Amino acid sequence: MIAHMEFSQQIAQYIVTGLTLGAIYAIVALGFNIIHNATGIVNFAQCEFISLGGMFMYSLVVIFKIKLIISFLISMSMVALIGMVIEIGPIRHARSKEIIVLIFLTIGLSGVLRGTAQEIWGTDNVGVPSFSGDNPIHLPGGATIVPQHIWVFAITVLVVLVLHYFFKKTLMGKAMRATAVNRRAAALAGISVNRMIFLSFAFSGALGAVAGMIIAPISTTSYDTGIMLGLKGFAAAILGGYGNFAGAILGGIILGILESLGAGLISSQYKDAIAFFVLLLVLFLKPTGIMGYGEAERV
Repeated sequence: MIAHMEFSQQIAQYIVTGLTLGAIYAIVALGFNIIHNATGIVNFAQCEFISLGGMFMYSLVVIFKIKLIISFLISMSMVALIGMVIEIGPIRHARSKEIIVLIFLTIGLSGVLRGTAQEIWGTDNVGVPSFSGDNPIHLPGGATIVPQHIWVFAITVLVVLVLHYFFKKTLMGKAMRATAVNRRAAALAGISVNRMIFLSFAFSGALGAVAGMIIAPISTTSYDTGIMLGLKGFAAAILGGYGNFAGAILGGIILGILESLGAGLISSQYKDAIAFFVLLLVLFLKPTGIMGYGEAERV
């Protein structure tokens, strides 16, 4: 009986941890989706947006002692600005507009951003203070979390609600959705396609920064933290259905729970491999992902 209770408590803990990871992956997946729907490319610079969000947050909060909420907004804005610069510079002015060329361009930009971050902040992992303390909270079922887990869930829900409202209710959001469905038709309707793509990179940068900032107090951060988180977010986007809003959220949650359960029940050595095994399995069995390309839900 005791062993059974301990096992159920462990499962509850793994699921809570998985939901936290899944929330992060979902935010990253949404960033990938927004740019993919606007341009058709995979933006691998998304990985660096995550790292930069965490490192900017560290600098502002720990080094410059700026209040947390102000640091959060400044960091998000700075990474969004970097996303804008990437689009208005290399992406927009690339001589070739072939998808594969632009994808490799984002890979190169990712390397440049990572190298620059390494020169500025060094290679050490650094800690960011929790948003509201570290006292553990005991949940029914035996799981234990810290307040930062609640912040992760709350901010993820807020991000999803804000994006849903923006894309469904605002004129600018509807214009971005129209561009995602058919760029030529959107342009004929008077929508500035270049402006929509510009905004998609800003949104992607902001989302990457948010993911990097909310996970930093739990796992620390460094100049290359975003590589693995970004790739897992990409795997989550593929799992849910690349380009699908709801799919990104579902894919992130499923991937986070599978990773946590696999690490806890099998071995933590396989933690990173699980995401890529799932990615390969989905590409092999159902390339369109769980929810496919639902146009009504594209963002």
